[in-house]
Amino acid sequence: MYALVKTGGKQYRVSKDDTILVERLSAEEGEQIILNDIVMLGDGDKVTIGTPLVDGAGVSATVVRQTRGPKIIIFRRKRRKNHRRTQGHRQDLTLLKINDIAEDAKSLKTAKPAAKAAPKKVEAGEAPAKKAAPKKAAPKAAAAKKPAAKKAAKKD
Repeated sequence: MYALVKTGGKQYRVSKDDTILVERLSAEEGEQIILNDIVMLGDGDKVTIGTPLVDGAGVSATVVRQTRGPKIIIFRRKRRKNHRRTQGHRQDLTLLKINDIAEDAKSLKTAKPAAKAAPKKVEAGEAPAKKAAPKKAAPKAAAAKKPAAKKAAKKD
């Protein structure tokens, strides 16, 4: 049995025990999720095509790890203008292992359904960004003493 799963704006053909790299999903490593956006189900000669999705179908998957894709370099230049810009990018990805495919998602057992892509989380070993404490202004008394010292020097 196989299914055509839609996640992260892309479609993946999956079967049981497959591993796929998808756009980042907000789930912890080892957590089980259900993918509900099933475009098509196939089981031998029997094929079910959704309009646009197959009602009630689901795919159970386990999050193997949260990872990042390869670094992509974007280089832009304009000829004869001495204008060059370089930018890099690494995509956040989630590695999923497909556990089961079912026409009835209620029969699948899992902790929670898959969520949309989440903002980047702090990786293990990295310290979370701390807010800087506001700097205190210097006391006014110290600023007032300096001009007084100069006046005393001029009198002598």
